[in-house]
Amino acid sequence: MAELKQTPLFSEYKKLGAKTIDFGGWDLPVQFSSIKEEHEATRTAAGLFDVSHMGEIFVEGPESEAFLQKMLTNDVSKLEPKKAQYTIMCYENGGTVDDLIVYQLATEKYLLVVNAANVDKDYQWLKDHAGDGVTLRNESEAYVQLALQGPKAETILQKLTDIDLSGIKFFRFESPVSFKGIEDEAIVSRTGYTGEDGFEIYIPEASGPALWQAILEAGEADGVKPIGLGARDTLRFEANLALYGQELSPEITPLEAGLGFAVKVKKDADFIGKDVLKKQKEEGLERKLVGIEMIDKGIPRTGYTVLDGEDEIGFVTTGTQSPTLGKNVGLALLKTPFAEIGTEVTVQVRKRRLKAVVVPTPFYKR
Repeated sequence: MAELKQTPLFSEYKKLGAKTIDFGGWDLPVQFSSIKEEHEATRTAAGLFDVSHMGEIFVEGPESEAFLQKMLTNDVSKLEPKKAQYTIMCYENGGTVDDLIVYQLATEKYLLVVNAANVDKDYQWLKDHAGDGVTLRNESEAYVQLALQGPKAETILQKLTDIDLSGIKFFRFESPVSFKGIEDEAIVSRTGYTGEDGFEIYIPEASGPALWQAILEAGEADGVKPIGLGARDTLRFEANLALYGQELSPEITPLEAGLGFAVKVKKDADFIGKDVLKKQKEEGLERKLVGIEMIDKGIPRTGYTVLDGEDEIGFVTTGTQSPTLGKNVGLALLKTPFAEIGTEVTVQVRKRRLKAVVVPTPFYKR
């Protein structure tokens, strides 16, 4: 067995009594107290997440914009320094290499934040397609990434910095940002993966543990809690935010996953997968990601088959009991004729066939 990787905050989890699990080769906390309690804390106060397992890849050089326009589905030309964008990297068949956030740090300098399990694959994919005038650096080991999410996130973080955080709008960022008593400076962006307001912070790894402690101390009176992977998943699921490997994969295109807003088939640049995605947009999709709510008692888990009578019409990508709604709900990739709101379907839950209905998403909006 290969030894599990640990983030620079591993000893901090242990101090707090976190229960850790193997998550894509990383030893990460699944919960500190309970998933429900952590979920509730993020929705009502604030949650602090260590997401340092995510990857940071820098793209620089005079051809960096043209290169990213070829590699990414969104329109990178719309970026400017201190602006970020959600985007997708596709294969020639329209399937997904990864979904990511691209930050324009300066003219001809970008940061790509990619999914942990995909760092090596993404870096290789980018290197395989890079030409002259582009320099790539995988700096994933050098950074700690923290996410502070929830209605009190701004109040808490503001105690630690003189920069006016209210001035950072959604999908904008500030850099460099100094924090009281912390040696290194950081990038602070108004982004997140919970459906709540909040920030993601990138800081050199040596300063990560000190910043983690400082945020927990600054937010104690406001009810901040450290949050594990369990609540991270239920939070993003309720807000209908895609998880790579479930809602997106080499077999699932971003359009099928409902991410058309990040796929700009009208941009001049021919990005990888554009032809297939353009055809899907023009001719319509054969299958779509939808929300389902159970009518019968049971939870629709990832991978469960969805049926219409005896016919297989799709599968569940993510499902759970929503902590906010108290309902058993799921996301499912279904053949388009069954994707209409109100359509009744059947979910194969182990040996039982249970009724469900197609419902609107997201399940939760702040």
